[in-house]
Amino acid sequence: MSVLRVAPRTAVVLVLASAAALATFTWPFFVPAHPESTARTGEALLVFLVVLPVLVALVLAELSSGGIDSKALAMLGVLAAVNAALRPLGAGTAGIETVFFLLVLAGRVFGPGFGFLLGSTSLFASALLTAGVGPWLPFQMLAASWIGLGAGLLPTRLRGRGEIAALAAYGVLAAYGYGLLMNLWFWPFSIGADTQLSYVAGAPLLENLHRFAVFTAVTSTFGWDTGRAITTAVAIVLAGPAVLAALRRAARRAAFDAPVTFAAPDPQPDPPRTGGDDRAGSSGPVAGAATTDRAGDVA
Repeated sequence: MSVLRVAPRTAVVLVLASAAALATFTWPFFVPAHPESTARTGEALLVFLVVLPVLVALVLAELSSGGIDSKALAMLGVLAAVNAALRPLGAGTAGIETVFFLLVLAGRVFGPGFGFLLGSTSLFASALLTAGVGPWLPFQMLAASWIGLGAGLLPTRLRGRGEIAALAAYGVLAAYGYGLLMNLWFWPFSIGADTQLSYVAGAPLLENLHRFAVFTAVTSTFGWDTGRAITTAVAIVLAGPAVLAALRRAARRAAFDAPVTFAAPDPQPDPPRTGGDDRAGSSGPVAGAATTDRAGDVA
């Protein structure tokens, strides 16, 4: 079960951000693009300038709705740093990626909003660490954000082996989806216009989709994407139970979802009796003693 829920305001931000991100990947299918190798360079800066305000808006929406607090932000920073340190261990070797399994598990535990933020911050931090900053970075951030978002939207009732199996299967799909998106960001602009797999500006949608599907299958699906899928699935199966338990234990101890309540103040105790009350209370015995004495005198 996810610790951090998605408030309506956060859901609106996520939907708008996802729609804008999808447009940045797919617009060449609907608007003729110039197949130049430098065409994406200027666009990447624009996408990056759009991504940052979206992330800030998502954080503010989560803060204002109570879905995230200072402790959750601290956890986000820790997990992003861990992912940034893990990525150089596998990136660049036959498609092996060590960054996505933790992203899937954290999105599962902390929810879709947290997963979306972790995807972007992890890829950004790892790019700074490995000198991997380039026009591809904002598209990598968006694709990774979708992976964390999707992990947080998986059914919450799964537990035990069923949960690990579902997460591993999702990791495989996410690995292939990530490769497809990263092919899409450069395919119309990088392979020229003289091959059977090239993008054709202004061609019918189905024709360009067919060319792109063949290009993806030939260049990455059976190579890099499969290596990424195997790495992610194996890491989830082997380390998933322990990592999920650790993340959930940390979430319980930090009480991310503890509601803030304000109790009514305790009633004030009655003030002590005044001196006049003491005199009034003692008048009875004194009067009685006086009567007894007078009765004895009469006797």
